[in-house]
Amino acid sequence: MRFRGKEYTGKGQPVAIIDSGVNPNDPRLAGANITGWSLSMVGNMHVVISKDFDDENGHGTEVAAAVHAVAPDAPLVCIRIMDARLRTSADLMAAGIETASKNGARVVSLSLGTPNMGKALQLRDCCASAVEANAVVLGAAHPKGERAYPADLPETVGVAAHPDCPLEKFYFFAPHRFPMKQWGSLTNKFLTFGHTIPVNGQRVYRGSGLATAYLAGRVACLREALPNDTPQQIVEILRQTALTPVPEIGYA
Repeated sequence: MRFRGKEYTGKGQPVAIIDSGVNPNDPRLAGANITGWSLSMVGNMHVVISKDFDDENGHGTEVAAAVHAVAPDAPLVCIRIMDARLRTSADLMAAGIETASKNGARVVSLSLGTPNMGKALQLRDCCASAVEANAVVLGAAHPKGERAYPADLPETVGVAAHPDCPLEKFYFFAPHRFPMKQWGSLTNKFLTFGHTIPVNGQRVYRGSGLATAYLAGRVACLREALPNDTPQQIVEILRQTALTPVPEIGYA
């Protein structure tokens, strides 16, 4: 990624991918530095950690490939919390965020969320702790603008997607430009590219989950470029460099 006249690749900026695991042998991940764990919940809400993070679905591998495409030198920390049918829980999401931040992740990417307001406070505590540990946390917004956590939390960068949004650009939707009645809870979100990586010229639209991954790669590159900046400063840089649509001057 080009920033202030130089190219950055996310070198030395671990990106935690909290998803369905990763297939390290996928050709799109050639040359990637991949480590990880699997988290599961047993008994009385105890989390068990194992070294097996193989992807049984393919979703997490798709997300990892998107991050790697933007930040090819960023180490990938894969934290599997989903089963083969992409089922998980808010408790495992919280455990994944905590595991990522405690193991040095500089960027935490969740291409999923929960509408459960009862779990919002728990997720917020984990996200706040991750930010205090110097990580930028990104979460996928609900595709229809309904509530989704952690994307809707103030400590988190919420990411939405649109089929016409190009890979090399992203947009920040400011509340004063787009009122709540028009955009639901998508105000204060970054709108980014949500397609899979082109294969033989074909792209498949996968929505905010892939959009979150691409933006996570950009954040890793920014963290390499600005190693002393706090997570809050990195998010402000994103806002400053984003393209904000201004319908009043014909750019929508």
